[in-house]
Amino acid sequence: MIRQSDLRNEITSYEALKKRTEDTLELLEMAEESMMEELTGEVASIEAEIDHLELNTLLSGKYDRGNALLAIHAGAGGTDSQDWAAMLERMYLRWTERRGYKADILDRTEGEEAGLKSVTIAVTGPLAYGYLRPEKGVHRLVRLSPFDAAHRRHTSFALVEVLPEMIETDEINVPAEDLKIDVYKSSGAGGQNVQKNATAVRLTHIPTGLVVTCQNERSQVQNRANALRVLKARLLEMKQEAQAEKLSELRGEYTKAEWGSQIRSYVLHPYQLVKDHRTDFEMGDTSAVLDGEIDPFIEAYLRKTD
Repeated sequence: MIRQSDLRNEITSYEALKKRTEDTLELLEMAEESMMEELTGEVASIEAEIDHLELNTLLSGKYDRGNALLAIHAGAGGTDSQDWAAMLERMYLRWTERRGYKADILDRTEGEEAGLKSVTIAVTGPLAYGYLRPEKGVHRLVRLSPFDAAHRRHTSFALVEVLPEMIETDEINVPAEDLKIDVYKSSGAGGQNVQKNATAVRLTHIPTGLVVTCQNERSQVQNRANALRVLKARLLEMKQEAQAEKLSELRGEYTKAEWGSQIRSYVLHPYQLVKDHRTDFEMGDTSAVLDGEIDPFIEAYLRKTD
C-alpha cells in the first residue's frame, strides 16, 4: 500500500507537469508581447520542476523512498564540538522544514556547558532517506571559539549518521530474548531529573552489544517503540556494511572509513566557505547553509555518484 501510494503521487506529479507544459506551449503560440514576462517565469518554474523530478530518478536505492533516522554525535573538541553538534541539529531541522518533512526528536543528550552530545531525529516524508543519505559522515567546523577566553581559532568535528527507518515487513527481526531492557528517569543537562517516573528506555541487543536509548517521550511504551525503531535501523546498517565489506574483500579492495575523514568542511574564519570534499562543490554563504540550505550539496553528490 505504501509503494502504491508513492507511485500514485509520482504519476500525478508527472501528469500535472505534462499538462502545465502543454498549456504553456499553447499560450506561447498565441501570446502577445505583454504576456511574455509572465510566461517566461512559468517556463523557468517548469524547468525547475523537471530538474527536481530528474533528481528524484537518481534515488533508486532499496530504502531511498522511505523515512530516515538522523543521528548527530559530537566528536573531539569538548564544548566546541558539542556546540557544533547543536548547530548541525538546527541546520537539519531547518532543512526538514524547507522540505515539508516531519521531524521528531527521539533522543537528545545535552552537553555539560553548551550544545549537545548526541541527538537522534526521525525524519518522515517521501524520499527522506534518499536525500539525507549523502549527509552521512564527519562534518568539520573551523571558527573563532566563543568558549575560548583568548578567542582563538578552533576545529571541531561531529559525526552524522543516516539510517533507513525499518518497516514491519522488512528483513530485520529482533527476538525478545535478544533484548535487555532497562528503564530509568529521563534527565536534562547536568543530570537533573525532568521526569519523576522512569520513562526513559535503554535497549541492549545482546548478540551484537548495540545499545540504544530513548527518553524524549513521556510514555515508557513510546520510548521503547522508538528505541526499537533505531535499533532495527542500526542492525540493518551493520548487515549492509558486512555485505559491502565481504564484496570488497572478494574484489581485493577494502578501505576503512576513519573518524577524521571528513566529508564536508564549514569554515567561518579566516574566510567563509562550506566545501564538500567528495564533490568539490562549495558555497560562500555559510549563514544560508547553516540555516538549512544544503540541497545544492545533496544534489551535487547524487549527480556525481548515482
